[in-house]
Amino acid sequence: MQTHLRGRDLITLQEWTKDEIDTLLDVAFMLKRERALGRAHPILRDKVLAMLFFFASTRTRASFEAGMAQLGGHAQFIESRTTQISHGDTATEIGEIMGRYNDGIAIRQVDWGVGNGYIRDVAAASRVPVLNMQCDIYHPHQALADLMTIIERFGDPRGKSATVSWAYAASYQKPMSVPQSLALLLPRFGMNVRLVHPPEFRLMPEILEQAEDNAKRGHGSFEIMDDFEAGVTDTDVFYAKSWGAMLTTTDEGEGAAIIDKYPDWIADERRMGMAHEDAIYMHPLPADRGVEVADAVIDGPHSVVFDQAENRLHGQKAVMALTMN
Repeated sequence: MQTHLRGRDLITLQEWTKDEIDTLLDVAFMLKRERALGRAHPILRDKVLAMLFFFASTRTRASFEAGMAQLGGHAQFIESRTTQISHGDTATEIGEIMGRYNDGIAIRQVDWGVGNGYIRDVAAASRVPVLNMQCDIYHPHQALADLMTIIERFGDPRGKSATVSWAYAASYQKPMSVPQSLALLLPRFGMNVRLVHPPEFRLMPEILEQAEDNAKRGHGSFEIMDDFEAGVTDTDVFYAKSWGAMLTTTDEGEGAAIIDKYPDWIADERRMGMAHEDAIYMHPLPADRGVEVADAVIDGPHSVVFDQAENRLHGQKAVMALTMN
């Protein structure tokens, strides 16, 4: 267990060692047990987390706010449009000022080509930890919660297969941060990851290179496929969600037209039946029901989406407790 995480930023788990991530998991499961037993754990009493949102949220805001309250502190919700950012407050000024007012800064900024750079610029200027609540490249707290959920269901995840697949959803070009974070994290824990998507929905080349290297080091595997049904056959984890074709086009109209080529990429009962008998279905929510996933799957016996959502709370509490204490 690592004990030197105070003050650390969490922008991507790729920048944390496996031992450090193991520590996050240990603390997350401990805090989850403590909450189940009704035991108070005011580890961050009188601490304040600034939460800066450039993008709407349900689970992320609610789980960070609840987590800080349960840790004895306070979460300060800041919607970017209520600030002076559009009138000139720079990332450096946000880092300097919010870092002097608060004990941590959490940011959600998913604009393609902007989000990650903005968060890193704030972190460079901040004297307190900066936590990535989702950017255009990474969603580390979601990936941590997903790994927790897999461990709860299967125990040691080594040797288990995980299908991280694109799925159809016409609402908008969703960020690719979830599949990229999963592709990076799961192979480090010895899982055999299948990244499945139509050709237009490829992920960032540097992320794929790192995922392949992580698989070698973690004694797992990483494979890219374009056949949806082959990808889900005999898998243990069926994780199907939509993301945009940002590396093919950044034009919203062109992106929507590409998405509309693949309406049959839905996680339905037939495809769920191709997975292992005890396989789990995962999605970070919100899901486009009847489009991305059938109701019978997301509400069915294989679904663990609400466990994932709960584990956002416990994983994030571990991150805050270890970095902001």
